[in-house]
Amino acid sequence: MKVLITGGAGFIGHHLALYLSSLGYDVLCVDNLFRSSPEVIKTLRRYRINLIVADVLDINSLDVIMSRFKPDVVIHTAALVSVEESMREPEEYFRYNVLGTLNTVRVSTNNNVSKFIYLSSAAVYGDPIKLPVSEEHPLSPKSPYGLSKLLGEEVVKLYYRMYGLEYIILRLFNVYGPRQFLNPYSGVITKFIDRVSKGLPPIIYGDGTQTRDFIHVLDVCRVIQSCINTRKVNEVYNIGSGKPLSINELANIIIRISGLELRPIYESLRPGDIRHSYADISKAVKYLDFKPLISIEEGIKELLKFKNTNPY
Repeated sequence: MKVLITGGAGFIGHHLALYLSSLGYDVLCVDNLFRSSPEVIKTLRRYRINLIVADVLDINSLDVIMSRFKPDVVIHTAALVSVEESMREPEEYFRYNVLGTLNTVRVSTNNNVSKFIYLSSAAVYGDPIKLPVSEEHPLSPKSPYGLSKLLGEEVVKLYYRMYGLEYIILRLFNVYGPRQFLNPYSGVITKFIDRVSKGLPPIIYGDGTQTRDFIHVLDVCRVIQSCINTRKVNEVYNIGSGKPLSINELANIIIRISGLELRPIYESLRPGDIRHSYADISKAVKYLDFKPLISIEEGIKELLKFKNTNPY
């Protein structure tokens, strides 16, 4: 089976490419490389994953690529992903996340793709009014990033209604794992691991009592592979661990496993941040046979070991 992954040199995209390739899928990655790390690109080359440098905003290039490769499934992971950055640059987020999704869906439809898998975000829910957050929760994003991902969902659904393109939408919670490139927009775990590995205390924005739902990237890859095979299509699924963890608890786990005596530094809460969030994953468990396998402690141990042996 042929699978095309947009954003295939990104954090989730490259892990997905490696995972699916190891299972025998014919994988092609498309990425503009604007925010890809050298380590990720080297890893794709080392495992001989096909990578074409192109931008989802360039619909003509995307059409040429897809018409030549003829994928059975398209997995759209390409996106700008920072809540904080989206507050400063909303136009870029709507342009890339909405228009980029529209281009990818249009080209997929024109090239008779059998299934379109769209990676959305828990940010579409905004501040939860009920926990855990189910797929039926009201959608009220509080950042341009969250709204851009929600508009992307609506584009995907529209093309199903108009042209019958089968889809699955995955609303991912906080995904972490190796080779998540450190930059100002990295996830909190990546930032904490980087500081602690240097003997520095983690920096917490706010009082640290805010909660998140952390899911390892390999668990995400497993459920995406289930999505490729399932017939329970044209559905939205939450993907997380189903368990809340406070930022204070996260910092303490990382410090404890590192064996260092550190105390977190607290700074002002950032605009657009959601206070509490964790997923109701019962729908994915029922229909996608989803079962998170990697605990947060196992994941942290892996990351600290990886950071010590693969600094970048």
